[in-house]
Amino acid sequence: MAERLSARAVVAALADEATFDELPAPVRKSPPDGPLAWPGYDAARARAAARTGEEESVVCGTAQVGGTRAVLIAFEFGFLGGSLGERTGDRLEAAHAYARERRLPVVPLVATGGSRMQEGMRALAQLQRVARQSALTREAGLAQVSVLRDPTTGGGWATLGAGADVVLALPGAQVGFAGSRVRPADADPAAYTAEAQVAAGAADAVVTPGELRATLARWLRLLTCPSTTPAPPPEPLGERAVLPATGWDAVRRARSPLRPRAAAYLDAYFTDRVAISGDRCGGADPDGMLCGFGTHQGRTIAYAAQTGTATRPAGYRTAARLIRLADRLGIPVLTLVDTPGAANDAEAERQGAGAAIAGLFGAVASARTPLTTLVIGEGGSGGALALAAPGNTWATPDSYFSVIAPELAAAILKRPPREVEATADQLRIRPQDLVELGVIRGTVGD
Repeated sequence: MAERLSARAVVAALADEATFDELPAPVRKSPPDGPLAWPGYDAARARAAARTGEEESVVCGTAQVGGTRAVLIAFEFGFLGGSLGERTGDRLEAAHAYARERRLPVVPLVATGGSRMQEGMRALAQLQRVARQSALTREAGLAQVSVLRDPTTGGGWATLGAGADVVLALPGAQVGFAGSRVRPADADPAAYTAEAQVAAGAADAVVTPGELRATLARWLRLLTCPSTTPAPPPEPLGERAVLPATGWDAVRRARSPLRPRAAAYLDAYFTDRVAISGDRCGGADPDGMLCGFGTHQGRTIAYAAQTGTATRPAGYRTAARLIRLADRLGIPVLTLVDTPGAANDAEAERQGAGAAIAGLFGAVASARTPLTTLVIGEGGSGGALALAAPGNTWATPDSYFSVIAPELAAAILKRPPREVEATADQLRIRPQDLVELGVIRGTVGD
C-alpha cells in the first residue's frame, strides 16, 4: 500500500514553497443529516472535521508547481473516505470554473472511495457534474494531469482520475472502479493496482513519491506551452548521407539492424521528454509506439514514433490519443515512421486493427495543430501512412515508403523470388522517387 498523506501534506509536497492559495469554498445550506436525512450523518461529518481539520473531503486552491501555476484539487481520505457528496461537487465545480477563468491547468490529487452513501443518488449525481466540468475545461484547451493516490476507486477514478489527459500514479496505490469491499470474492487484487492500470493502458506512469514533484512540474511546463510553428524534421543520424542507388538498396538499408531507431532520434532531438502510455481502451504498445511530449529548442513538441516493429492496435490508438491531445492544447506534433506494417496476426484483428488505424488516420486528418513527419526506416503500407503528415512528410536517406513490401508485391503478382529486387525498383520506393512522385516534401541531410 502506498503511503497515505493528508490532502494538505500532499499539496505541501508538490507545491513550490509558500505559493498555495486556497480557493474559497462555496456555501451550501443542507437540511439536517443531509438530503436523505440519514441518521447520524451530521455527527459523522463533525467527527471527520475534528479528526482532519477539514470541512469537506477536498481541498482546492492554486499553487506554483516547478514555476507553473495550476489549480490543485487534493482529496482528504480521512474525511469520510474522501467520498464525493454535494458539497464536494460544489468545490470541484468552483475549482474548474476558476481554472477556466484564469487559464490554468487542473491537477486532481485523487484519494477516494467513491460516492457518499449518506447522500444516496444526490451524491452519485455529482459524477455527472464533475464530468461536465472536466469536459468544459478540456474544451477550453486546458490540460488536466491527475495523480492517483491510495486508494483511487469508484466514481473518483472514473471521472477525475481516468478522465485526465495524463494519469500518474503512486506505487502500490489501489486503483480501480471497484473498491476492495465490493469486488468479487475471487478477484485478483493485483488487477486493482496502479501498476496494473499502467499495463492495461489506463494510466501513463507509476511515479515514486520522491520523483512526483519534478515529474508533475515537467508535465505542467510542457503542456502549457502552445505554439503555431511546425516542428522541424530531425537531422538524419545514419552514417551514410548518400541516397540509395536502387529500390532494393533502400529496402536493405532501412532494414539494417545498424540503422538508428526512434529512441536514438528522440534522444538527439529533445533536451528532455516525458512519455504517455496506453490507449485508454485496455491496451498498450510500449515496444512498438513511443508517444509523449518534449522540449526542442525551447519549445514543446509532441511526438509519436514507431520503433521498427509491426505496430499493434493499441499503438495506433495511443498515437491518435497523443495527436488529439496536442491538437487541443495547440502543441505541434512530430511523428517518426518506421514499421514493416501494421500487426496482422489474429490477435491484432481481435483487438480492432482496422478501427485503430482508421482512428489514427482521422486524428491526423482533422488536426489543426501543425504536424511534421520523418520516415526514418521502413514505411510499410497503410500501417505507416496512418502516422504520416499530409504535405509535410520528409525522409532520411536510409528509408523507403511503399504501398506494400516488395516481397509481398512479387507474391501477389505471381513473380518468382528472383524478381523481388526488380519489383522494388518498379514500386519507386526510394526517398528520391517519393520526392519526384510528390509523396514527400524532401529528404533531410542533403
